[in-house]
Amino acid sequence: MSGEIIAIAIGTIFINNFVFSQFLGICPFIGVSKKLDSVLGMGLAVIFVMTLGSMVTYLIYKYLLVPFNLQYLKIIFFILIIASIVQFIEIILKKQLPFLYNALGIYLPLITTNCAVLGVALLNINKNYNFIESLIHGFSGGVGFLIALFLMSTIREKLDLATIPKAFKGVPIAFISAGLMALAFLAADRSMLDIFK
Repeated sequence: MSGEIIAIAIGTIFINNFVFSQFLGICPFIGVSKKLDSVLGMGLAVIFVMTLGSMVTYLIYKYLLVPFNLQYLKIIFFILIIASIVQFIEIILKKQLPFLYNALGIYLPLITTNCAVLGVALLNINKNYNFIESLIHGFSGGVGFLIALFLMSTIREKLDLATIPKAFKGVPIAFISAGLMALAFLAADRSMLDIFK
């Protein structure tokens, strides 16, 4: 059991990273990664939302939707749950950390529509994960998102100082960099998971 949990965690962070292998959450990934100071706040918020969202969506699906044969409503329920969690985080940040709230700007409410957050909830159901596996998958997905944001942010800060042709400045070079990073992440061989089984 512990080997499977480690495999889920390592696989979700590095091999099946939501940003680099499944291309989920690209909007906040490109938008927030301009400055390193907002990356940590956004990453921690996504980790919290993914973990709590995985827990609550699993419980709602297992104990409400399945018993009443309402599985076809899972996307609507999951979006409502995620939106509620994000609203809670937004209220807390606005009261306790207004500088971080201002730094994240529009990207904080966009966590609600971040397809990586919804993706983790749906993948938990599709992969038939139990409660603990869903929790680990959600947390690991958030950690992978934070790592992707951090790496992209450090690269973009270096690119601001580099001489880049005018046509590639801004978003084009960000997408090129993201593509190269995706190739690097995909180079992680799946046989790495065999170590933990």
